[in-house]
Amino acid sequence: MPSLEEIETQLQGPGAPFEVGRAEVLGRTLSVFEQRMPSLRAVLEASVIHGDKECLLYEDRRISYAEHFRAVASVARTLAEDYGVGRGDRVAILAANCPEWIVAFWATTSLGAVAVGLNGWWARDEILFGLEDCDPRLLIGDRRRLERIRGVSLSFPVVEIESEFEALWNRDPDAPLPDQPIAEDDPAVIIYTSGTTGRPKGAVHSHRNIISLAGLQFFHGLRVTLSTPIPEPQATLPLPTVVLVNTPLFHASGLYTGAVTMLMSGATTVWMSGRFDPVRVMETIERERVTNWGPMGTMAHRVAFHPEVEDHDLSSLRGIGSGGAPMSPELQERIREVFPAASHSLGLGYGLTECTALATLIFGDELKTRPYSVGRALPTVEIEIRDEQGKPVPEGDEGGVFIRGPMVMLEYWRRPEATAEALIADGWLDTGDWGRLEEGYLYLNSRKRDLILRGGENVYPAEIELRLEAHPDVREVAIVGSDHLELGQEVKAVVVPEDGASPDPDALAEWVAETLAYFKVPSKWEFRYEALPRNATGKVMKHVLLGEAHNPFVEEA
Repeated sequence: MPSLEEIETQLQGPGAPFEVGRAEVLGRTLSVFEQRMPSLRAVLEASVIHGDKECLLYEDRRISYAEHFRAVASVARTLAEDYGVGRGDRVAILAANCPEWIVAFWATTSLGAVAVGLNGWWARDEILFGLEDCDPRLLIGDRRRLERIRGVSLSFPVVEIESEFEALWNRDPDAPLPDQPIAEDDPAVIIYTSGTTGRPKGAVHSHRNIISLAGLQFFHGLRVTLSTPIPEPQATLPLPTVVLVNTPLFHASGLYTGAVTMLMSGATTVWMSGRFDPVRVMETIERERVTNWGPMGTMAHRVAFHPEVEDHDLSSLRGIGSGGAPMSPELQERIREVFPAASHSLGLGYGLTECTALATLIFGDELKTRPYSVGRALPTVEIEIRDEQGKPVPEGDEGGVFIRGPMVMLEYWRRPEATAEALIADGWLDTGDWGRLEEGYLYLNSRKRDLILRGGENVYPAEIELRLEAHPDVREVAIVGSDHLELGQEVKAVVVPEDGASPDPDALAEWVAETLAYFKVPSKWEFRYEALPRNATGKVMKHVLLGEAHNPFVEEA
């Protein structure tokens, strides 16, 4: 078995599938994959090769690649002819995960227009804010979310999915795809930032951004395959790739991984919507023989430690990866126990909406060796750690995390000042995260704004949260700063205990003190018996937790 370094060298060598070259991108010279699709429409055109193979599974619907292609072409023609949608126009999509969402996205981008993924958890005011901000030519939404803005006079037409979208789907099954030119750096999608603080901003992603992300995922998938031990001769043939997607389509992970990368790979995707239900997830994995799953936030924990996990056949799962939040070593080990066939592929990724959600990855033996790292930079991705003056720091020193590459967004939609703050000289993205590099591996501490200053010491919530979540009596925890007259701030822990547990604060403090410095041990404790407020990507909304703002999200039932 070749080493991981040998495999990566082979994949990126001259003439190899992931050969890296240099190209001018919007006036900057960046590393890019030499072999890449020129647009999302080209991706869609290539998908017809899969014909009658199942493409999308949703509830009782099973849609083939051929049907998906016909539906996209039909809807694209209707958008252009009936609603005047053309290059650069925005089409807003406000709905739960469903085939119509996906088809509307592909139809919009195949026209050279911009698909706007509005957050399906938004309440009335947030929806109206998003609509005013993106100024769409058309809104496509499901009944439940459109009900939230009932009575508002809108300046653009609305297509309700339940009653009107079928006519678009079936209008012209023989329609060709649009043929107007699309450039790699044309805008394709606007996805709104999570909004964990303040108003969300619309990150504008180009065709190049999204296809660059897909290239990174293909590179990683192939290196996992090539580094996985060859099964015994008597082993059964590998199962066809079936991917479970319960991340929202208005999030980069759900849309770009679930709808784009999986279409490029010819996989079958199983889509779920509604409130996350671990039992329903396990039943789906068992019934559909799901092979790959990318849980976000607390999803993996809720399945791996569920009391009924042994009652379900989850043996088909061979690929599992997560992102969006740290994963404790204890949870990592539990996932390996529950999904043994996926043990070698278990991985963690790091990215943010502004770089199409991916920049680093770590998996397999690397993750076992460095369980607190989020991995090495992927091909075409550059990472620097900089001090407060913007200068690179020595290896091992902490500082701000900066990223550059072809997957970094074009801008924040109609926010030139915010864009200038995030995208600095020569195309570098200031992530707002704080971390360090050790031997090329990135370690994150916290968002800069989450940093706690206790008596002159910097305290990063992430490492304390990871330690406490490893305690058997703790289900969830958030570490925040609390005002202190003498120290400036002290460390406060907001803990959600496991069912039936009554953890003692002194015992938890001792648990933290076993591995972390004294000044990192929480001195204030709050116990909650309801889930922490999280956004749709699983991140804790600490400003809501602290009472600084209301929860803007309406979680699905």
